[in-house]
Amino acid sequence: MDEELVVEHGLRLALVTGMSGAGRSTAARALEDLGWFVIDNIPPSLLQPAIDLARHTPDVDRVAVVLDARGGSFFRQLRNVLMSLPTEGVDISTVFLEASDEALVRRFESSRRPHPLQHGQRIIDGLRAERTLLGDIRANADMVIDTTTLNVHDLRRRIEETFGSDESAVLKATVLSFGFKYGIPVDSDMVADARFLPNPFWDERLRPMTGRDAPVAEDVLGRPGAQDFLDSYQRLVEVVSEGYIREGKRYVTVAVGCTGGKHRSVAIAEALTARLLSAGIDATCIHRDLGRE
Repeated sequence: MDEELVVEHGLRLALVTGMSGAGRSTAARALEDLGWFVIDNIPPSLLQPAIDLARHTPDVDRVAVVLDARGGSFFRQLRNVLMSLPTEGVDISTVFLEASDEALVRRFESSRRPHPLQHGQRIIDGLRAERTLLGDIRANADMVIDTTTLNVHDLRRRIEETFGSDESAVLKATVLSFGFKYGIPVDSDMVADARFLPNPFWDERLRPMTGRDAPVAEDVLGRPGAQDFLDSYQRLVEVVSEGYIREGKRYVTVAVGCTGGKHRSVAIAEALTARLLSAGIDATCIHRDLGRE
């Protein structure tokens, strides 16, 4: 090839990893449909050569690399590679797909496939080994998506919302309502507890409604402390947003919880999302447990 045609260029890299069975293939297909060049199941040791090739390939400016636990000991080399890439003009976003052990075991059993690290033992043993292996990369991921309660369409929407445009760097916030009785979301970066507010459940008129209904929202948001609570969390997200962007973390999940995830957390999450959008933060509201009662 003529040397003058081989011009090194910047690159946007999406690193997709996480637990086996948590939806890596779905995420990869969604990225491919969005026009990303997807490399699936590459050993971490080959990540740098693949990126070098992409940076010298015309018309390839967005690459998604899917890594899984079959990389084994190669993951020890991954941290050094990821630390060096930003200095080479590579804009990295790391997505870690997570799910509960119960959900993952159920998925493996329904597919009748062994876990790649099972090695003749139980599926749960393979999952434990995988969590240990991927612990560091999960801790440093830009975005953790818990797919326990998501179907393939929900996961595709999350990927499309995150990677569907090439806008300038802004913080993307997911405000996630939940019920404490169903467990704290594992993908939360901040957890806000709305249980200090009176519960509309005890009002027979409001009980059948949800926090998305105006009477419930007015009741919750009109209580003493509700607006101060919203003010505090809006300021908190605004305070960390610039630092997150500077450190390469573009995604934050703010989980807002109440007892059942039906009234208070839903109303607060909707209100906080509206405030963040008004402040110029790209915010999406999701209600994890709405409808479970």
